[in-house]
Amino acid sequence: MSRRGLLRSAGTAAVGLGLGGLRPAEAGATPADPVLRTESMMGVPYQARDRVRVGLVGCGRRGHDHLGDLLGIENVEVRAVCDVVPAHAASAQALCLRRKAPRPEAYTNGERHYEALVARDDLDLVYIPSPWRWHVPMAVAAMEAGKHVALEIPAALTIEDCWKLVEVSERTRRHCTMLENCNYGYEEMLVRRMVQAGLLGELLHAECAYDHDLRRIVFENESEGLWRRAEHVGRNGNLYPTHGLGPVAWYLGIHAGDRFDHMVSMSSPEAGLTAHRKATVPAGDPRWQEKYDCGDVNTSLIKTALGRTIVLQHNVTNPRPYDRINLIAGTKGIFRGYPQRIFFDGERPPHKWQSLKKWQSRYEDPLWTKLKKAANKSGHGGMDYVMSWRLVDCMRRGLAPDMDVYDAVAWSAPGPLSEASVAAGSAPVKFPDFTRGRWKGARA
Repeated sequence: MSRRGLLRSAGTAAVGLGLGGLRPAEAGATPADPVLRTESMMGVPYQARDRVRVGLVGCGRRGHDHLGDLLGIENVEVRAVCDVVPAHAASAQALCLRRKAPRPEAYTNGERHYEALVARDDLDLVYIPSPWRWHVPMAVAAMEAGKHVALEIPAALTIEDCWKLVEVSERTRRHCTMLENCNYGYEEMLVRRMVQAGLLGELLHAECAYDHDLRRIVFENESEGLWRRAEHVGRNGNLYPTHGLGPVAWYLGIHAGDRFDHMVSMSSPEAGLTAHRKATVPAGDPRWQEKYDCGDVNTSLIKTALGRTIVLQHNVTNPRPYDRINLIAGTKGIFRGYPQRIFFDGERPPHKWQSLKKWQSRYEDPLWTKLKKAANKSGHGGMDYVMSWRLVDCMRRGLAPDMDVYDAVAWSAPGPLSEASVAAGSAPVKFPDFTRGRWKGARA
């Protein structure tokens, strides 16, 4: 699609949010949730296999990152690649050849050629690093074709589509796991082990964010600039909640004894994209026809079923250092990232943050101990490699995935829920219980 076509599509989809099972007047109403008569996928293991055969749908910037990591993992075969831009698929094929891997078959005949890729009978897993609005149709097609899915973030943009992913995953008995790399960061996995060991005591509160200056990227006339800026047209809320929320969900045991119950959200005025356009885009450029609706800073408050609180923030249109906050607080102490620091009750001197370094040798996650050398060659500080390695490891050993479809949709749901709350004057909105009560038990 052309850039103008993508913008029209984004605007139409945003207006249609109310038709996706979520209108501000009845946001999160339990009677609107579908009654699924399918069996849960919580704790369901993959069928063990010696090799994992992968198809890649989306060979742009992020797709190349995933491909590079997959090619460095033992017993992975990338059999097919797909992209609407033939040059992107050709570049992916060339990367495979440079890495001494077989040349995958390319699917480049239009925006629905992924349907032919997922229909192949020699694939176990389909990676989907495509533009956001293609996530659900591509994931559904792959699962319907009998393939497991690894889906980029956010998993879905409407509550209706969240439920669709749950229903199809359960009915087809295929996993839909989200590629939330931040859950596999060194710091996040270290802190999670400290939390699980009880060092912070009873958990009470968390704060998290995706604060990342993306103005240059979203104004590109290529790659993500062709579609990501369009998400700011007709939408006003937290467009990208999972990077900060995923690790916090693991700390709090979401879907392992707790769940997100309800949230309120508010947005600042929009100014950043408009100012950046004025400073960088020449007069007469078609981008001057765009009207940006999403407030620069969105702040949401989430309450869990156990009464814990979460602050969730989003800001990608203002100058600032990268920050995910990554705060978790309990009755015995508190951790805060960016920069990382920790404090425990009774520490001396009082009221002063301490370094995390002295805890690393004792609480470093075994995955990082094992993979650190290889991970350090990968993107985002190594978390990308650890994430893909662990997913392949679960498939080869016949384990349940670390993150399942219920995590994918619950962590993505603050997107449409925040839009509904903002539109309703920051009214509370309820989270659907995508697990239908199964969150109360320990994770298998």
